[in-house]
Amino acid sequence: MADQTDLVMFVLIARIPAEGIEDFRAYEAAVLPLLSEFNGHLERRLRNLNGTVEVHIVSFASEADFQNYRNDPRRMAPAGLLERSSATLELLPMANVS
Repeated sequence: MADQTDLVMFVLIARIPAEGIEDFRAYEAAVLPLLSEFNGHLERRLRNLNGTVEVHIVSFASEADFQNYRNDPRRMAPAGLLERSSATLELLPMANVS
């Protein structure tokens, strides 16, 4: 993986209605294992007690790796699960602060 200072980092905030948690988790189970194939790493994954909010800190070795992950057909295939979950997602590009 790239030097820590070269990483492309994101924070994903997912707000999931209680009735969508099962579909959201099924979607994650399908797409998160793909990260490593694109030089991506789930740095941290946090969830509130009732499962309706998740925060992921994700890094990629490059912007190209991130785009390749986003465009991979295997990541797009289970998109119906994400849609059915009715989760709202906020993806924030981030940078390390010294």
